[in-house]
Amino acid sequence: METSVDTRELSPLVTAYIGDAYFHLYVRTRLLQKTHKIDKLHDLSAKIVSATFQADAYKKIEKYLTEDERTIFKRGRNAKSHAPRVATVQEYHASTGFEALLGELYLKKNFTRLDEICEMALTEEGIFE
Repeated sequence: METSVDTRELSPLVTAYIGDAYFHLYVRTRLLQKTHKIDKLHDLSAKIVSATFQADAYKKIEKYLTEDERTIFKRGRNAKSHAPRVATVQEYHASTGFEALLGELYLKKNFTRLDEICEMALTEEGIFE
């Protein structure tokens, strides 16, 4: 499938939507290296794809990001959205920014950098060493 999308025309919530989907799949696939038990896979992936985890992971990897990547994050973080009850407003907005960054990289087909950022998030949080 060859689809070209101008990410400048998209709401940051749309790129976050794509980034969320990508991160879910990345995490689930990566967790297969830890276990093949479905209950463990579900529990671990639910923890990792949470707003709280993503907000914390972003803080730890921010220093490794380019200025453009930080700008994309800020655009996503500042998008008007409603926080769920399971995370603070700040965590939810930060996780939206993180997902927007992933979504933008995915839509621009920058898969190498996308995987680097996802892997950094998991290793900085101690999920994988």
